Amino acid sequence: MLFVSGLVFYAWGEPVYVFIMILSTLIDYTAGRLMDFWNDDEKRRKILLICSVAMNLGLLAVFKYSSFIIDNINALFHGGIPDPQLPLPIGISFFTFQSMSYTIDLYRRQIKVQKNFINFGAYVTMFPQIVAGPIVRYQDVSKELESRSITVGETADGIGLFTRGLAKKLLLANNIGLLWAQVREMPIDAVPAATAWLGILAFAFQIYFDFSGYSDMACGIGKMLGFHFPQNFNLPYTAKSITDFWRRWHITLSTWFKEYLYIPLGGNRSGTVRTIRNLLIVWVLTGFWHGASWNFVCWGLYFGVLLVLERFVYGKILNKLPSFVRQLYTFVLVVFSWVLFEMETLGDVGRYLQAMFGGAGFADSRSIYLLRSYFLLFLLCIFASGSWGKKVYSQFSNRWPARAQALLPVSVILLMAVCTAYLVNATYNSFLYFRF
Repeated sequence: MLFVSGLVFYAWGEPVYVFIMILSTLIDYTAGRLMDFWNDDEKRRKILLICSVAMNLGLLAVFKYSSFIIDNINALFHGGIPDPQLPLPIGISFFTFQSMSYTIDLYRRQIKVQKNFINFGAYVTMFPQIVAGPIVRYQDVSKELESRSITVGETADGIGLFTRGLAKKLLLANNIGLLWAQVREMPIDAVPAATAWLGILAFAFQIYFDFSGYSDMACGIGKMLGFHFPQNFNLPYTAKSITDFWRRWHITLSTWFKEYLYIPLGGNRSGTVRTIRNLLIVWVLTGFWHGASWNFVCWGLYFGVLLVLERFVYGKILNKLPSFVRQLYTFVLVVFSWVLFEMETLGDVGRYLQAMFGGAGFADSRSIYLLRSYFLLFLLCIFASGSWGKKVYSQFSNRWPARAQALLPVSVILLMAVCTAYLVNATYNSFLYFRF
């Protein structure tokens, strides 16, 4: 049922490219069975691993990066290679990385081979998180694929987590995203500083509540099905350094690159120079994973440089600063990164940064109008992105445990009703991470 439902769910959005996901599944399942068959032949096992990784990365190269590669070759050598402009399969970056983790861990002998194709297919096509994460490694759910229990308590927790994720997406991300959509429609050169800051702050909250909302929904459905997917977000805007931020933001992607790239490259075990090299390689590729354009490469390099500076230059000084200063430092640098992330060209990045620093003046009447219109929503986003809500509920439940226990299901039902009413009438409802 899980395998078939995953295929149907994916095919609903990708009726043709669903075969790409099936091909990726077949590649890694076959590689795994052959590794198990030649368990004592390390040379053949390594060849199978290389073939599996190369074929998965080949799928990514063809469908995600072919236009980027062709455009740059044509620009560099004045060539005329035609661009096939292949549509990007939904979630290809997620399911290829997820599937690759199986063969890599099997080669390392960290897991046992999965001989049941249906079980392996259910893992790759798991519909709650197949299109936008979290990236679930096979070792995270291998036991639950074989045997799991579904309890009333776990189902209730899953419903609550799903509903909170849905509210993040519909009530916060969609509404604050409308502000960013208005700013994006303006000519960049005519955007005053106040409007530019309002716009990129709106995008910062939109992408957080959009992506973390989807992850919460995926983990919630997973709990309802008896699976425990890894946490993908942990209040990242409360981070007190860029290093801390990436321990809290898209945790499963950071873990994937650490386990399968940074550590194999040598991690921080081979001296300062090689550690810096390894960090920069990982973060350039992290940026490139997000999208096939130079702004994403620069976005990854931006974080790589900041992480190097924190580790080797001013990290000790940063740790001595007041907590609020460290948090503000991190948040501002992350906001700058979203300009690199969201603008389509490096030229647009430069113009938007110029606008943020007063290129077209400080503010105008529209800046005041947007601030007044979205002020309360900004306050709600700030509250929801911090730890205040958990603290308030914890204090309430400690003081009145019976009331808190009764209030929780009622609040979930009311929140679901509000989300459903909003969804019926919504005109703006797109997941930002579907394009990755």
